[in-house]
Parts: sequence; C-alpha cells; structure tokens
Amino acid sequence: MDAKPQQNPEPSPSPLPPQGATAVPPPPAPVRTTLRRAAFGAVAGAVLVAGAVIAVPDDDEVAAPPTPGPVARAEAAAAAGAPASLSDLTALIGDRQKWVETHPADAPSWAVLGTAYVEWGRRSADTAYYTRAEQALQRSLAAQPGERGNVRAWVGLGMLANARNDFLAAKKWGETVRARQPKDWTAYPVLIDAYNGLGEYAAAAKATEKFGTLRKGAPALARTSDMYRNQGWREDALATAQEAADHAGTPAAKAAALHRLGDLAGERGEPAEALAQYDAALRTDRGHLPSLAGRARALAALDRTDEALAEYRTVTTKFPRPEYVLELAELYESLGLDGDARTQYTKLRELLTRARTSGVDESLTEARFEADHGDPEAAVELMRTEWASQRRSAAVSDALAWSLHRAGRSEEAVQYAERAVETGVRDASYAYHLGVIESALGQDGPARGHLEEALRTDPDFSPLAAPLAREALDELGEPAAGGPAAVRPSGPEGAPEPGTPEKRAGDESRTEPSPEPAPDSSAEGGKESGKAAGKPAGETAGPEPARSASASAAPGASKAP
Repeated sequence: MDAKPQQNPEPSPSPLPPQGATAVPPPPAPVRTTLRRAAFGAVAGAVLVAGAVIAVPDDDEVAAPPTPGPVARAEAAAAAGAPASLSDLTALIGDRQKWVETHPADAPSWAVLGTAYVEWGRRSADTAYYTRAEQALQRSLAAQPGERGNVRAWVGLGMLANARNDFLAAKKWGETVRARQPKDWTAYPVLIDAYNGLGEYAAAAKATEKFGTLRKGAPALARTSDMYRNQGWREDALATAQEAADHAGTPAAKAAALHRLGDLAGERGEPAEALAQYDAALRTDRGHLPSLAGRARALAALDRTDEALAEYRTVTTKFPRPEYVLELAELYESLGLDGDARTQYTKLRELLTRARTSGVDESLTEARFEADHGDPEAAVELMRTEWASQRRSAAVSDALAWSLHRAGRSEEAVQYAERAVETGVRDASYAYHLGVIESALGQDGPARGHLEEALRTDPDFSPLAAPLAREALDELGEPAAGGPAAVRPSGPEGAPEPGTPEKRAGDESRTEPSPEPAPDSSAEGGKESGKAAGKPAGETAGPEPARSASASAAPGASKAP
C-alpha cells in the first residue's frame, strides 16, 4: 500500500466537483510558514548529504527525534482533542487534498479533510467551507459506510451540524456514535455542544463527566469549566479554566484557554481583568480572532471607545461573525453615530442572508437584531420556530421573552424570561430583560431586584442596555419604607390562606400564557392533545392572554451568549 505523505508544502486544488462553494480553494499558507518550510527543506537536504560522509554514531548515542511538521502537529492536536494553529490546519487541508486526488477510496482521509474544512469554516467565519465539508464527509461515507466502522465521518457530520447550529442533527450523530462505541471520546464533544444548544443541560453535564473520564488534560478541563459556568458556579468555572490554561500544550490551545478566562472575567463585570486575559491570548496566538473581539468588548466597557471601535473594525473584517457586527453597530449607536450604525446593520443583514444560503442557523442573532432594531414580530416568529424545534437553551428562552415583550406581549414573555434566569447561567442581560418585563407588568419589587442583579453582575453588559437599566431602576425608585406591612394589607382579610402561595403584583391578569401561536397559525396545533408543545416543562397550557399595551421600548443587550 502506498505510504501516505506526511506533509505537503502548498495546498492543491480539491478533487471535489468545481461547483458552488467547492470551487473556492483553501486559504494559502502564510508567507512565514512557507519560508519556514523552505528553510526546513534546505536543512533536511544538508543533513542527508552530510549523512553520507559522517560515521554512524555509537550505540550509546541517541539521535534527537525529528521536529514534527505542520501536518503532524495538526494531526496530533486533533488526536488530543485540542485546536490546531491556522497555519498547521492549512497544511493539513493541503496534504489531504493532494492525497485523495490519487487515493479517492481512502475513507479516513476524506473524513479528516471534511472535519478540517469544518474547523476552518468555524475559525474563519467562512460558512462556504461547510458545504465543502459536507461533500468530503459524504465521499468518506460512500467509500466506507459508518455501519462498517467509519464513525469518524459520523463524528465529522456531528461537528458540521453543531457549526451550523443544527443541534438536533448533531445530537443524532453523536448518540449514534456513542451507541456503537461508547468509549470513543470523539463523540462526546459533539454531544456536549448539541445538548447545550438544545438546553438539555443535565445531559450535557453527564456527557462532560464521561468525556473527562475518557480524555484527560486541557480539553476535558475546558469542557468542565463550561459546564460549571452553565450551572452558575463561577468560582469552580474560574478555577477549572485556569487549570485548563496551565495544562494547555500548544499555543492554539493556550490561547483558547486564556480566551475562556477573559470571557469569565467579562461576565463578572471585570473588564480590566478580561482585557488582560485577551491580551495574553493574543500574545500566545496572534491569529486567535475571538480574543480580538473580546478585547474590543472589554475596551468598550472601560470607556476606551476609540480603541474599541478600531478593534471591532479589524475583527469584523477578518472574522465577520454576525454577533460581532451587531456589537459594533450597537456601540456606534450608543455613541450617536447613527450613520455608521446603519452601515453595520446593513452588513449584518447581508451576513445573515449568506449564512442561510450556507445552511447555517443564525436565527438567534437575527432575533436579537429584529427585536431591538427591526421588526419584533419577525423576531417572535424566529424564536417560536426555534422553540418548536426543541432548541430551548437559556439564550433562546431569553431571546423569545424579549421578542414577545418588544412585540407587546409582556404577560406571555415573563415565563420565558424567568426560565432563562433560572437555568443558572449568570448573564446580566437575562436579568435586565426579566426586570424590564416585570416592570411593564407592574411587578415593581421583582423588577427592582432583577435590574439591580443585572448591574451588580456586570455594570457595563451592553453599551445600549446598561444605561437603560440604570434609568429603569431610577424610575422605580426606592422600595416603600416599613417593610412588608407597608406593601401588604394586615389582618385576616389581607393574609393568604394556609398553603396558598401569594400572588405577585400583576398576577391578577396573568393566566399561564401559552407559548405557542394561535391554532390557525401553527401547523402543529392540536397534536399534543391538550399540551402546549412549546411550553416550559412542568406547566400546563392556558388560554392566550390579552396583549400588553404597556411594553417598554428600551432596546436590549445583544451580547453573544
């Protein structure tokens, strides 16, 4: 059997049919990488020539192992479950492209190429690579079906589904691999991302624990930190994230771990600490663009707006993820630069259209944009669809709540806002949204508490929404003096009956709102035999409430979850 080449200096054209996204060649290797490879080749040639005249070393002399090339480094990173550098990933893509040109029946190589395309698309925000990934993975399965042992292609399809935010499909692929090979650790990162995307946090925690038993080291620690963060255990999340950074073995893995520390600091309302961690990540890996976006966010929170705008402009050019474009647009708007904001909102719409064309579900970011800057009813429909498709994470609950509120349906919105806050994720924007919705319903006490929680969690959680949270809190004023006796009637007539929970202010008009649209607008109406298919677990369906006419017009935070 032919020996597989270890590395290929320059990526060659893909053997896939030259149509659509496949016609786009992979990114060329950076000049620095090319020069390094040339120098390595020259040194290697000199060593070979010298070997003809230099005596063989004695048995007690041990030659140093050869330095691994970029392809070997990328393969080693994948085997460890860690990210590879972009230059090494580029080399791996080129190597596998060249190999499958002459070995089209090599199913494992097609699977490696497909998963490399997924990673490149994710790391570059170029969704066209997802189309190439799907084609390569299907070629792999055509050469060797998954039922005959090609589970790596199934894992690749799960990774692709997660990258497209199709968490139900990712869950299917991950559970298929786990059922066949329960000790194959590669299925568990797919499952963890899928369960978190669907809001199945208990299942995500179990998958994280299993992953930790099968794959030790920085990747497992990073996943465990994320699990603690989703449960609201900030100290545990921080300690485990720091341990992951300490154990990271490559610059790319180290940068990802430092970025996680920056995110945790930002969520705690410590922008200076977040900035320090993002700077450390960028010193470790200059190509880690998510840390550049985090740096821009931290600079904005520190009122270093000129620097923040410069960083945002750079990152949205090099790494145009929709949520980053939305953040930049809202920063412009907060500064009164409405023309620049409109330019970014137009760019955002173009990116959302492009994502749909590539099969990527960006409805969460789109709903956040529509709720505050476009059509709230369109945002409601987007989030209704997500909820009906079992995508019920804290982020989706929050976005559905805020969209309903902005569309004038605060009574229906409150249950989703409560659900988002009660998941355990300590996101200041969730508390802010719940507080505003409660205020619109006349629930001043709870509203005051949640607005205070939002500002206590992160005083600068959004350049647009944080000032509005302070204004809303000022409008509510201080609670009435005298404690409970001043806000609740005394005596037998004012006291609740034993065992009967007290109603909150505004509950008189609340009738357990139905989270689904009216039957004439839902294709699924009547199928659940009395159950509301989209209703949060543990609640029964009730009649559709009257729409609120007192919804606040305050825009909300659009920070990525």
